[in-house]
Amino acid sequence: MQAWLDSILALLALPQYGLSTLFFAAFVSATLLPVGSEPILFGLLKLNPEMFWPAIAVATVGNTLGGMVDWWMGYGAHKVADKYSNSKHHVRVLGWLERLGPKACLLSWLPLVGDPLCAVAGWLKLPFWPCVVYMAIGKFARYLTMTVALLYLWPS
Repeated sequence: MQAWLDSILALLALPQYGLSTLFFAAFVSATLLPVGSEPILFGLLKLNPEMFWPAIAVATVGNTLGGMVDWWMGYGAHKVADKYSNSKHHVRVLGWLERLGPKACLLSWLPLVGDPLCAVAGWLKLPFWPCVVYMAIGKFARYLTMTVALLYLWPS
């Protein structure tokens, strides 16, 4: 069993498969599905340290594209959200997001709230491209910080 698992991991770690696997995981993790891409990024970089910047870039692009999908899903979700529009919490959060505007998408890197935040930005019809830019900045900063910290904590 261990040999089989090692061969699968070795195959996925190859640069031609590792980056596509990382992209897919980063994309899916930006949706509301509970998937984390950081362990895949960390594993890829432990096996291929020379791929640091390409891996960070691929993870950022994949996660940002997933955030863009969230934005569009939120944009089309008016009817569902209208059902909850009378809640005090709902009104307070929406007011906060409207005040911050697209800059709120800098927080898209946060666990649990970051991905729904992108969807709410779309629901509020915040400008798409500024939201994408702020999402990308936040997601890039998360991947860079997490990867550097993990590589520092487990150098070999």
